[in-house]
Amino acid sequence: MINYDLIETLGIKMVAGRAFSRDFARDTTGVILNEAAVKVMGLSDPVGKVITIWGQEKHIVGVTQNFHFNSLHETIRPFIFRLEPASTFLIMARLARGKENQTIRGIRAFYRSFNPGFSFDYHFLDEDYKKQYAAEKLVASLSRYFAGLAILLSGLGLFGLTAFTAERRIKEIGIRKVLGASAFNIVYLLSADLTRMIFLSIIIGLPLSYWMTRYWLDSFAYRIGLGPAYFIAASGIVLCTAWLTMGIQLIRASLMGPVAALKESQV
Repeated sequence: MINYDLIETLGIKMVAGRAFSRDFARDTTGVILNEAAVKVMGLSDPVGKVITIWGQEKHIVGVTQNFHFNSLHETIRPFIFRLEPASTFLIMARLARGKENQTIRGIRAFYRSFNPGFSFDYHFLDEDYKKQYAAEKLVASLSRYFAGLAILLSGLGLFGLTAFTAERRIKEIGIRKVLGASAFNIVYLLSADLTRMIFLSIIIGLPLSYWMTRYWLDSFAYRIGLGPAYFIAASGIVLCTAWLTMGIQLIRASLMGPVAALKESQV
């Protein structure tokens, strides 16, 4: 149930017919449908036709484009506007940019002149939109913090494991250096096992992450597609982060002279 000018105020576009107008007294017995309602009813050229709803005959004044009146968790459903000014209890106003405070003060004064003693309560439509996705925002914030913590702990663990591996194999590094092994050979020797473990973790983690992300996206009627690019990029970031973390220890071990490596292994 709406009053005049609501459709224009909200910027809802008409695809057929017109919005309610004070120039047409008969509009009080009319309705405006959205495209979804027209489709469900199976109507063709609906403007001017008479339908029976709520036990009353109503003629169709116009048809609006489909618009979201629920969150994006749901598909757009049939919607019917009925002109009943006496039954509307909320006022919606479009405020000019930069004049919000001035306009609100004027509306408050106008409201108090008609409703003295009653509080003037208002809120903005974009705030209502944000409330619909409060849970998603909380999950996004928590995910960032926990992901950062997980990356930090994983990096520290990998750094320590690399240092331990290099220290444990320091004698082998010295012998290989004496036999002519290059720095690249040493880096490959120390990083091969760790890289294999990282690849194994990626292989295990990708299907799990795909399933969890797909399960979450399925709660939205409108969602992005999950292409392989997201998971390839994530895998690449994981590998680069791991290699950078290991790089400091591996380069240090590979640049150590053979004599120094053999001495250090004897200490």
